[in-house]
Amino acid sequence: MARNDDRDLALRWTGRWMLLHRILAVNIFVLAILAGSIFYLDGFRRRLTDEGLANAETQIRIVADSLALAEPGERADLLRRLGQHSRTRLRLFDPEGRLALDSWQGAAETYQLRDPALENWRKAVARNLDNALDAVVGAPSPPPLAAPERSTLVAWPEAADALRHRRLESMIRRAPEGTPFLSAAAPVERAGGVVLLTRNARDIRQVVRDERTTLVIVLLVTIAVSVLLSLFLARTIALPLRRLARAAHRVRLGRDREVDVPTLPARRDEIGLLARALHDMTQSLRERIDGTEAFAADVTHELKNPLASLRSAVDSLEKVDDPALRHRLLDVVRHDVVRLDRLVVDIAETSRLDAELSRARFEPVDLGGLVERLIESWEARAALRDVGIAFARPRVGTAVVLGDEGRLARAVDNLVDNAISFSPVGGVVEIAAAKIGAEVVLSVEDEGAGVPEEAREAIFERFHSVRPEGEGFGQHSGLGLAIARATVQGHNGSLATEGRRDGRPGARFVMRFPAAG
Repeated sequence: MARNDDRDLALRWTGRWMLLHRILAVNIFVLAILAGSIFYLDGFRRRLTDEGLANAETQIRIVADSLALAEPGERADLLRRLGQHSRTRLRLFDPEGRLALDSWQGAAETYQLRDPALENWRKAVARNLDNALDAVVGAPSPPPLAAPERSTLVAWPEAADALRHRRLESMIRRAPEGTPFLSAAAPVERAGGVVLLTRNARDIRQVVRDERTTLVIVLLVTIAVSVLLSLFLARTIALPLRRLARAAHRVRLGRDREVDVPTLPARRDEIGLLARALHDMTQSLRERIDGTEAFAADVTHELKNPLASLRSAVDSLEKVDDPALRHRLLDVVRHDVVRLDRLVVDIAETSRLDAELSRARFEPVDLGGLVERLIESWEARAALRDVGIAFARPRVGTAVVLGDEGRLARAVDNLVDNAISFSPVGGVVEIAAAKIGAEVVLSVEDEGAGVPEEAREAIFERFHSVRPEGEGFGQHSGLGLAIARATVQGHNGSLATEGRRDGRPGARFVMRFPAAG
């Protein structure tokens, strides 16, 4: 069943996406939002066009009212001046629809209609881009303007309608070069005709193009930044993760003896932490594999001797008729069976020690109380060799550590058993436990020959066995001290041997643990 943190980190519809794809998707999403500004441009253009048309309607009302109030002889000059000021073309038609006055007569033209065929390539590119954007947003296309402009009432339906219905009419057309062409017509009350205002709104198109150019520049810069950011993120996140994944895959396959897991020492972020954690995990795994292989080789070696002896004795039993010799061979068989049993038990305990300690629930353990509960069995064992046991009891509740009581008891028992074995007749094994600073120290001293300084690490190796004089071969498996040290290290402690502090012969084994609390 998946844990809660796994469910929290689960990805649903993006679960099959590579990290690089997600980075690109996020950046493309931002670009898509920016690209949506095209629709903003279309709305912006429509607002400008509507405002321009509304302005034309306001102007034509003013012109119609001015013409209605002006004397007939003043209207031509007034029309020219109003056209020049408003940058428009004003035409007055009489009630019969004939052109009466034109603001361009006797004055400069206020706007131009350009032939697209005569414009340079830049204008053509801009016009094609305008048409493409219109097609993208689905903008409605106004009717085209007939070029050149005709000065008949029939050519201007809005003016004819204004004259017929006596109301203001307006219209938007598309000039040949693509610009909005605005027109508005209003009846003139006293003159009885209609006045027509026309204007080529090139300024609207220029404003829209300027805005579009700004947005295009922003879009291009954003695209460049997005691509660079995607490449940067891919290089700094996706690529290192891919390298780590490949290294982890090689570790899983186990085909390479040494797999180089990158540590990324320059990275101080989560990727660097992950790389170093994977590297340390791989190193630890490699050490465990090497240790397991070495342990298996040692186990094979240690089992061969008793098995060879047992096989030789069993084979010889069939050929020997002498009862005394058969009895000695049976003793050898019994001895080897006991030895094999001891080896199997200790090997099994050694092999599962790390796993059990990793799953164990550590609780406060008073080492003083633990020694007191075991001391009776030690005294009975020591009495067989005429060895005494001395224990310097600490104050209750001071020598407390966090750990597994059963495993700690076995480790201490191995040390005491080892001390009893090496103690001479009449000797004393001294046990002490005390809290010293932030540590709890438990020591076991004997009065034996001691451990040479060059062998003080070797004695903790598996199957390394140096037995006291007079002890029969095969009485110990050589795993006791190795089990004790592994147990202590599994409790975040240390185990070492040294000479006695009083300078007398003997060995002193010292366990150090972090104090509880």
